[in-house]
Amino acid sequence: MRDFLIIDGSYGEGGGQILRSTLSLAAITGRPARIENIRANRKKPGWQHNISLRCGRQRCSATLK
Repeated sequence: MRDFLIIDGSYGEGGGQILRSTLSLAAITGRPARIENIRANRKKPGWQHNISLRCGRQRCSATLK
């Protein structure tokens, strides 16, 4: 298995853009990705980001954990 792309989710605003960019990078490169400390500086999770993940999972036959 290839090495994980490890992204620090606490950097900057720490929200949806990091998640969407990481999802895109993983899909393009075919490498698994891990986002650590996602939303570290934010209060509530956004439901729309969950939908983005599920759509990406379907398009790439990926597994989410």
